[in-house]
Amino acid sequence: MESKTAFQSKTIVTDLVLPSETNPLNNLFGGELLARMDRCASIAARRHSRRIVVTASVNHVAFNRSVPLGSVVTIEAKVSRAFTSSMEVYLDVWIEDRESGECIKANEAIYTFVAVDETGRPIKVPELIPETELEKERFAAALRRKQLSLVLAGKMKPNDATELKALFE
Repeated sequence: MESKTAFQSKTIVTDLVLPSETNPLNNLFGGELLARMDRCASIAARRHSRRIVVTASVNHVAFNRSVPLGSVVTIEAKVSRAFTSSMEVYLDVWIEDRESGECIKANEAIYTFVAVDETGRPIKVPELIPETELEKERFAAALRRKQLSLVLAGKMKPNDATELKALFE
């Protein structure tokens, strides 16, 4: 199985915020943004694995800025690390200023997907090779996040979480 780069999974989805998707403050519902991010991230995971993918978890979401009615929203997703059958996908959400066209980062998220075969069984995915400094940072952090998740789920002993321990030594 040939390794892939994060760029090969890059997915960009641009859409407009409509009235039916907003709360009483005329901002995009958080759940609507989560659904948009899930779809974008699933395409990135599918591009990396070339398999059916299912959402395993939403690891992190930061709603740093509200997304007003009428905004042009762009979601950019890339696989940040691939494990045996799972892939971490990092998402950045941008709002385009109506007048200047400047893009402002509004939100970010991290999702995990698992590649499965036609019967729903997990299947091996290609290794990911990070290229840029940001990709290398996200790649390294993904292993720490995975180890923390496994420790919290009781699937890994804290002493075996070598990447986490290294942060405190």
